[in-house]
Amino acid sequence: MAVKLFVGGLSFSTSSDRLREVFAAHGSVESARVVTDRDTGRSRGFGFVEMASEQDAQQAVSRLNGQDVDGRQIKVEVAKPSERGGGDRGGPRGGSGRGGRW
Repeated sequence: MAVKLFVGGLSFSTSSDRLREVFAAHGSVESARVVTDRDTGRSRGFGFVEMASEQDAQQAVSRLNGQDVDGRQIKVEVAKPSERGGGDRGGPRGGSGRGGRW
């Protein structure tokens, strides 16, 4: 079963292909994606890599966490499950949201 890894601290010049190349040296990579800003298309400095097995994932974490990639020290850890659903993003509840007495 594939294991998704979070990769933080990426250089803005690191591409998804480069991310795949770095991780492929430490196991079988199923996918690699640098997250980009939807408006500008520019890297947001983090991404996700799916390793083919738990063993490949643990090897990648132990060997790559804290290593230099494209001039930046990266953080690699097993991704936390997405907590989607509900759609609650906080913020004011009900009313006009203006506060005050009137």
